[in-house]
Amino acid sequence: MWYEILPGLGIMTACLIIPGVATAYIHRFTNGGKEKRIARVPWQWYLMERDKRVSGTKQYFDSKVRISVSNPSAKNIEKKLMFISCIFS
Repeated sequence: MWYEILPGLGIMTACLIIPGVATAYIHRFTNGGKEKRIARVPWQWYLMERDKRVSGTKQYFDSKVRISVSNPSAKNIEKKLMFISCIFS
């Protein structure tokens, strides 16, 4: 019947998914726990070269550049909006 194809489908699906997932984990392991950076445009390549120079280790993933952008969670935003709405109401 139709259900006899399910084991083969499961094996084929696993064989197609495992290499992609394994590649992502291998890149993360080899890049010091960070995702692999891809330079699709020249500007990104210049930034990677800058990170190599700044780090002093000749590796772009050892960047010493600090980003001071905060990313508040959705709950904090909701609390702030509720506080502001209480003040102005």
